[in-house]
Amino acid sequence: MVRFRLNKRFDVICCVFDSINHVLRFSDWRTLFSHVERHLVDDGCFIFDINTQRKLDRHIGEPTWVHPFGNNLLIMKVTAAPKRASNWNIKVFEHVNGNRYVLHEENIGEASLRTRKIIDALNVHFRHVSVIDPDRKRPSSQSERLYFVCRR
Repeated sequence: MVRFRLNKRFDVICCVFDSINHVLRFSDWRTLFSHVERHLVDDGCFIFDINTQRKLDRHIGEPTWVHPFGNNLLIMKVTAAPKRASNWNIKVFEHVNGNRYVLHEENIGEASLRTRKIIDALNVHFRHVSVIDPDRKRPSSQSERLYFVCRR
């Protein structure tokens, strides 16, 4: 996601489902923004969403999630990781037959940044940046998800 080079330019580039939160270093966020700008036409639009640190902290404080689906079982625990990141430990117990299950496990990191820091990095590459909180009139310290709309 960070280091891509295509021989195309696009009207719109979208990065949804808080995918950018999986980029753990701010320097890589800046690189990503630069590559997106390079791949947009003049007046093109970059749209992405993030989980805020508030949301990540809330998930860190929550109990383990246990969710049966079919004959399988999902167990997910979010814990704190270095540099204010979070680690999502996801275990899926896949039912094979009888009492036999196969464990599939993944650790997925997520990090967030202060809104101002993101806007400042975007302003280097885009002439207009809007930030939207879908649950409030304006983004605030209470925001858990933010959408960014950036015009080249």
